[in-house]
Amino acid sequence: MMIVMKQDATQEQIEAVVARVEGAGARAHRINGEELTVIGAVGDREHIQRLELEGAAGVDRLVPILKPYKLASSQIRHAEPSVLDIGGRKIGGSNFALIAGPCTVESREQTLGTARIVKDAGATLFRGGAYKPRTSPYAFSGLGQEGLRLLAEAKEETGLPIVTELMDVRDLEPVLEVADVIQVGARNMQNYTLLTELGRAGRPVLLKRGLSATLEELLMASEYILKEGNESVMLCERGIRTFETAYRFTLDLMAVPVLKGLTHLPIIVDPSHAAGRRDLVTPLSLAAAAVGADGIIVEVHPDPDEAICDGPQQLVADEFAEYAARVEQAAAVAGKAFSAVA
Repeated sequence: MMIVMKQDATQEQIEAVVARVEGAGARAHRINGEELTVIGAVGDREHIQRLELEGAAGVDRLVPILKPYKLASSQIRHAEPSVLDIGGRKIGGSNFALIAGPCTVESREQTLGTARIVKDAGATLFRGGAYKPRTSPYAFSGLGQEGLRLLAEAKEETGLPIVTELMDVRDLEPVLEVADVIQVGARNMQNYTLLTELGRAGRPVLLKRGLSATLEELLMASEYILKEGNESVMLCERGIRTFETAYRFTLDLMAVPVLKGLTHLPIIVDPSHAAGRRDLVTPLSLAAAAVGADGIIVEVHPDPDEAICDGPQQLVADEFAEYAARVEQAAAVAGKAFSAVA
């Protein structure tokens, strides 16, 4: 249930409603808008029905949330999109995020060199994998803590916030020391234990859609993070499996406007993993920006032909500035601008 407070509701009245929600055994999620305060009451239906808040002091109206995903629903914010602040960079609303960097951290030279290039081209955040999920157990799976150290050095030199993947809750503490945004890969989208721990950790999360997941399943996965009190969640469309064999995955760009109607969470698109081919990354990026995505996460490497993993899909670092300029123009078509440091 969504409890909409009156515009002139006092702080005491708001806190009284929160106490009443929690006293009934439900969770109270308070959202402070520019004009109104909304309190989401989430929990067992019988507990919520016992609230009896109609006519309570400061309460304007009660609105049932019909979707199974309560906190991710656009209802909870009156269709007002969430805008995240990541190290002074805004993501969501009219702000467009360009998240760029190598698939995996390979060396100090590769990591720092790429970070400098993407920063100069206007990137919002720097991505890089220290831990990498691989289809084969024999493939390179990342430098681990040494990779995290190199990402921390890149952040210190460039000032770019870091996005890196977490695969195992046992690595949470070292990742938290470096990551400004923790990425959950497609294969972990329904790792509910991991999602719950990330909700408790409170660090912003980039949640990728599973290879065969529906949009409702993606939103329900985000609910595991949100229900623990972590409101800083971004959803990522990265391509889904279909019957088509001409390319790796089908990038579901229709998911962007559909999700915009279902949720208040920012929507990011990953054209690199969907395409699997460098020549497809730019047109898919332009389409994602034009269709209204809140950002793109893309792979960049100084010498993709020598990359340890996913070389064929990584953009050439020396060509990244031209790519970024074109994406910025496409984002402008949808009324969005690259987010600058606040």
